[in-house]
Amino acid sequence: MEYILVGVGGIFGSITRYSLGKVIGKGRNKNFPIGTFIINITGAAFLGILTALVKNNTLYAFLGDGILGGYTTFSTFMYEGFNLFKGKEKLNAIMYMFLSILLGVIFYAIGFKVGKFI
Repeated sequence: MEYILVGVGGIFGSITRYSLGKVIGKGRNKNFPIGTFIINITGAAFLGILTALVKNNTLYAFLGDGILGGYTTFSTFMYEGFNLFKGKEKLNAIMYMFLSILLGVIFYAIGFKVGKFI
């Protein structure tokens, strides 16, 4: 049953990521993948909150592994970072990767604190 919940959650998370990424990235400079950046940072914050609040493994599988797993995207993060390097945007690539990881950890911690506060 958990596999089905993860799959269904992944569908919702992936569609949300794809739609939101299109809206955020529309008309933006292609030298920095702001859509994926914002999605991954907010996903880290949501996962922190979820981790602090949800103690039920089945609910966590649906929300955390499913929805947020589909919402955030490591593969697109790698693809876009690699393309920045390949496109001679080395400084942007380094900033994008470094800030994504650093802020991802920070926002997860903030989300976790917020979740504990709630």
